[in-house]
Amino acid sequence: MKVVKGNMKTQTEGFRIIHELPDRIRLRLARLAQPYFAVPEFEAQIADLDGVRTVRTNRPARSLVVTYDGRAEVRASLLQWLAALPPNAFLNRCDPEPSSRPNRAPLIVSSLALLLLPLLPAPLKAAVTLASISPTVIKGIRTLLSRGVKMEVLDALAVSIAAAQGGFFTANATHLLIQTGGYLEARAERQAHGLLKRLLKRPPEQAWVERDGELRRVDASEIRENEHVVVGPGDSVPVDGRVEHGSALLDQSALTGESVPVRKEQGEEVLAGGLVTEGRLVLRAIRVGEDTAAAALGRYIEESLRRPSDTQRLAEQLGDRLVYLTFALGGLILALTLDPRRVASVFLIDYSCAIKLGTPLAFISGMHDAAEAGILFRGAQALENLAGADTVVFDKTGTLTHSRLEITDVVPLRSDRSAEQLLALAASLEEHTRHPYAEALVKYAEHRGYRHVDHGAVEFVIAHGLNTVVNGRKIFVGSRHYLEKHVGISFASHEQALSDRFAEGKTLLYVAEDKTLIGYVALRDQVREDAAGVLARLKTLGIDQRIMLTGDARHRAEALAAELGIDQLYAEQSPDDKLRIVETLKAAGGKVVFVGDGVNDAPALVSAHIGIAMPRGALLSREAADVILLRDDLEGLVQARELAVRTLDLIHSNFRLDVVVNSLLLVAATFGWLPPIAAGMLHNGTTLAILTRSLKQRAIPGTLGRSGSFTAHPDLGNETEPTV
Repeated sequence: MKVVKGNMKTQTEGFRIIHELPDRIRLRLARLAQPYFAVPEFEAQIADLDGVRTVRTNRPARSLVVTYDGRAEVRASLLQWLAALPPNAFLNRCDPEPSSRPNRAPLIVSSLALLLLPLLPAPLKAAVTLASISPTVIKGIRTLLSRGVKMEVLDALAVSIAAAQGGFFTANATHLLIQTGGYLEARAERQAHGLLKRLLKRPPEQAWVERDGELRRVDASEIRENEHVVVGPGDSVPVDGRVEHGSALLDQSALTGESVPVRKEQGEEVLAGGLVTEGRLVLRAIRVGEDTAAAALGRYIEESLRRPSDTQRLAEQLGDRLVYLTFALGGLILALTLDPRRVASVFLIDYSCAIKLGTPLAFISGMHDAAEAGILFRGAQALENLAGADTVVFDKTGTLTHSRLEITDVVPLRSDRSAEQLLALAASLEEHTRHPYAEALVKYAEHRGYRHVDHGAVEFVIAHGLNTVVNGRKIFVGSRHYLEKHVGISFASHEQALSDRFAEGKTLLYVAEDKTLIGYVALRDQVREDAAGVLARLKTLGIDQRIMLTGDARHRAEALAAELGIDQLYAEQSPDDKLRIVETLKAAGGKVVFVGDGVNDAPALVSAHIGIAMPRGALLSREAADVILLRDDLEGLVQARELAVRTLDLIHSNFRLDVVVNSLLLVAATFGWLPPIAAGMLHNGTTLAILTRSLKQRAIPGTLGRSGSFTAHPDLGNETEPTV
């Protein structure tokens, strides 16, 4: 096959080099001026390039500074990558503020004013002070007129009181502290939003596609459904697709958090964002662009940043009310002491900053830690609700069990038939149908190297079974109802043995020859290896009720419930029944978590306080869920609960710390023991300490040995043509 390059940009439109050293380059990029440009993602992608050491952007100046190891190929790769960016790359539809870099200009102006102050005559000191503190004063006036008495109003009063008394140094120093605190708080907020944004890398901007018998390099955004996409070592998968040819090891940590690459072969589905570490795949594109799983997860994370929790709203309200307490205390002190310095000190101490900022940052940090472990929360409320849950309701199939069957027994009932012969006979017929029982049976037989049995034409009896002729004898495979009612075969002599299998929760597939039952194959849902352990750990984490809801037959459900230690079972339930039971549990006062994966689970997922979807579940169930587990195991459920509880504990302890420290500072300021400058320094220090504590990343128990990262790092500058 001929390989050509299509639509590959080599010009340097959109940027130019401003300054360059052997290991450092400064560029001007027009796209940095765009308000919705995702700076954290952009910086993270450049930092991933081989040889790059540091990346720094300045949005107001539209400047990008990159330091690297000095190699010419690294420089060329960087420029080539920038040149190849489509015009709409890294543009987000979400609120641009968290991605904007805090402005340092007010800090610089305040610092210069403070340094120049001793050198100026008295009239100029007043003018410089007025000019320096004017942003804080204006902000306070605007806040008072638009929102009432808030912390900005207290700050404005504090610096104004100092300046009015002729304390120009105190006014400027206090203003600098306020500006520094605001700048550091803005940086902390930006860092928090950036945590989640950086978890999801963007799909590759270029990809190899087969078109008209040729392999073309095109923008990933141009790939169409059903086109064939080729990915080789070092390539990131640009679409959700099905493997048509080849096999490869795929690093899926960008989507699942799993550190061990998984093998993908013909017929299996591959998701966008995976990285080929070994091998080569030809994929047929199933979902492209904004329809891919990676794009959906990106929207999920963006949505999570815009969903405050009840605790966040309460923190906002409490913080606003506490401002009035500080304001009233300042007024009382002025009336009793007529000491403006004490009033200024009191106004610089406030409970609201740490409460209002620390709470959302703790939630964002918690969601980030969860995402690194392969758990996505749809907003802070989901995390808060999970922390308070006391009841977990499990759907059975695909949740406590895998969405596949396993063969447990092959039992011949005649002495002239062996288990191997019975298996070969049943598999030779069942390979002609796509029923889940048939797929499990055929895969089991193939794994054991069975020999195909020649047979005549196969006749299908829908929803019952099938039959054919082998060596002149009529062979039937199917359900008991089919063999007993339609064929007239007696089961009387085997009732006890069959009852024992049913008591074990197994499904039986029967094989008959002419009018005689010659054997059966026992199947059961493949129970997740970690299910029993997870249920036991949930009990120790405060989950009082562990309930199983299923539409499966009662005998099978009861056997599984007994094996796993389920507290309560509802079997043979319809989707409407599942919803009704969840509503009943809620009405009884339970804080209900529902874990499911099927389309019929969507109503219950929405109704529960927390809906948790498994990764292999139906798209509708994932859309309805509040939490998505990206790894196909139940361990993530325990980790999610542990992290949710820990995050709420952190928020509560932050609140206690804020109240105790600031109360002590207010007492000291009230009695005149704390001058305004010291009050500002100690208050801001306390606030920043709480914010830093909120942002501290903490490993989730049980994730050691995993990559725990959503940032699989493909070689974005790789232009190597794949072998065809």
